[in-house]
Amino acid sequence: MIQQKITPFLWFDNQSEEAMKFYTSIFSNSKIGTVTYYADGAPLPKGTVMTASFQLEGQEFVALNGGPVYTFTPAVSFVVTCQTQDEVDHYWDNLVEGGTAMQCGWLQDKFGVTWQIVPAQLPSLLRDKEKAGKVMQAFMKMKKLSIPDLVKAYEAA
Repeated sequence: MIQQKITPFLWFDNQSEEAMKFYTSIFSNSKIGTVTYYADGAPLPKGTVMTASFQLEGQEFVALNGGPVYTFTPAVSFVVTCQTQDEVDHYWDNLVEGGTAMQCGWLQDKFGVTWQIVPAQLPSLLRDKEKAGKVMQAFMKMKKLSIPDLVKAYEAA
């Protein structure tokens, strides 16, 4: 197996194992990897989960319990490209549970990680310079993106 060259490494206070289980429960093509534990003399108590590795849609991730030193911001987010409204609904509804809905298909999950749940059609709806303004006006008013409403805005332009 070829090792992924770049792996997102997510710093949690103490929820790395919980986050790994949460994310792998949402994405059907996912799997739990290796869990490592702190030993004596580590920054956190012996036996505490240190790292939890997992895959989402074939993408490797590592979650670290590093303590409350750093937190997540929307400056870095993960984009989930969706083919259907059912897919948008699935990822949005599950990831936003316990978190915060944001504008334009963005959300912050219960751990503070930011996700963008985006229809695959959105870039093509924004390519037409004459119609892009109407589509943008429509999605700027949305939290969870609605494919039918975006298409309607495109067709009305």
